[in-house]
Amino acid sequence: MTTLCHVCAGADGVRPDLTPASLFGDHMVLQRDMPVPVWGDAAPGETITIAFAGHTVAAQADKSGRWTAELPALEASAEGRPMTIQGRTKIVYQDVLVGEVWVCSGQSNMQYGWGTESDYPMYNWGGDPDLARLVDDARTRPIRCFHVPVDASFSPKANCRGKWSTSLSGSAVAFGFSYYLQKALDVPVAVIVTSWGSSSIEGWMPLDMVEQLPHFKAMMEQLLTLPSVTRVNRAIEMGVRPGFVWLRKRPNLLYNAMLYPVIPFACRGFLWYQGEANAAEPDLYARTLPLWVTRLRKEWGRDELHFMAVMLPGFGKDSGRPDAQSWAWFRDAQLNVLELPDTSVVNTVDLGDATNIHPADKEPICRRAALLARQEVYNHPVLGQGPVLRKFAVEQNAFIIEFDNADGLHTTDGEAPKGFWLAGANGEWVPATAAIQDSTIVLAADNVPDPMACRYAFCGTPEVNLVNGEGLPAFPFKTDDAE
Repeated sequence: MTTLCHVCAGADGVRPDLTPASLFGDHMVLQRDMPVPVWGDAAPGETITIAFAGHTVAAQADKSGRWTAELPALEASAEGRPMTIQGRTKIVYQDVLVGEVWVCSGQSNMQYGWGTESDYPMYNWGGDPDLARLVDDARTRPIRCFHVPVDASFSPKANCRGKWSTSLSGSAVAFGFSYYLQKALDVPVAVIVTSWGSSSIEGWMPLDMVEQLPHFKAMMEQLLTLPSVTRVNRAIEMGVRPGFVWLRKRPNLLYNAMLYPVIPFACRGFLWYQGEANAAEPDLYARTLPLWVTRLRKEWGRDELHFMAVMLPGFGKDSGRPDAQSWAWFRDAQLNVLELPDTSVVNTVDLGDATNIHPADKEPICRRAALLARQEVYNHPVLGQGPVLRKFAVEQNAFIIEFDNADGLHTTDGEAPKGFWLAGANGEWVPATAAIQDSTIVLAADNVPDPMACRYAFCGTPEVNLVNGEGLPAFPFKTDDAE
């Protein structure tokens, strides 16, 4: 357990107030292979020393009492060792590991649990039985978690009420991701889970982004009206609880209370499962998400901070047509983040539940996210994603699709590929028949003698069966610029 030792009171008799940031504690995991910031508060001018794994660094608190030091890059270690932080008082954190750290954030599908882990009691609805089968093995592994409790604030908060735990994360996605990643990397893995159901991306955005996004500025102006300020303050005075739906839908408040305290804790990247709250405005999200990712990297001071988004899975009993309003447009908006380097998207187009916005099939998401991280972040010789549109061509009456990641292209049920639509010059979409030829798909459709455009898996809950040799599903796409 953490030990605090009285060293001395200052000559003026002022009580020492050394306070490391809330992200530091017993059982924490420090990120390997990169500098590790350590920060907190103390008396102005106080000298702070941090000792860990044979390294000692020092910092001096500034006029406001803020101090920051930086441990050098550390090698992975599953051996629990102490970290000492000393000023006028001494604090010793026990059982500190070194490995891989990921921030897992978003809304309810990141927040919802799989079982009954005591450190994350909210929303334990039973979850995915495939994840539950991993629990016994997972508990034997060096997996740690830090959960940021739900909170809101009008100004950035230096600390949160969370703590490190040796229990498994109660978040289904964070748990499964940490398990599969640890199993593959064979080093300690930690997840910092900060999520709240129904939250929009704007809730997680810093205030200064109003200069880049007019809609965010308008949202903040509405929030700062007297009735809204009064309502937020009343909720905060009552004690923020998960059921405060109106509060968790407001802009900026979650960033201040649930994300700012995590910055700049050393981590490898973000796993982001969010979008249901923004799904009605895909064009706006397509502009907002890359700007927010860029802003996060500035906050952490790391341009290579990896950002992995979970695509929204199937939902909605729509017509199945590729020109109807559905989540297909939002998935296309999510893929816009791939224009930035060091980003990836976990394909879930074959998952989900048409009638339940909280589908239970989380295990494939966890497994695919870990596999994608292995390929794109850790440079393992694995294939982490399914077929991706490379190019297309029209030959006579056939529309031919070529894919990347298409080795072993086949269907999961042995039937012809499903989910393809073609349109000609009149813009009318017609279901297409599809055939696999090596690593390509050849399409044709009645009444479309001269096909000009194709859409694949472009509806709310698509029926799809096309995968590569690794069993990973093809990404949805459209070859046209139709609105």
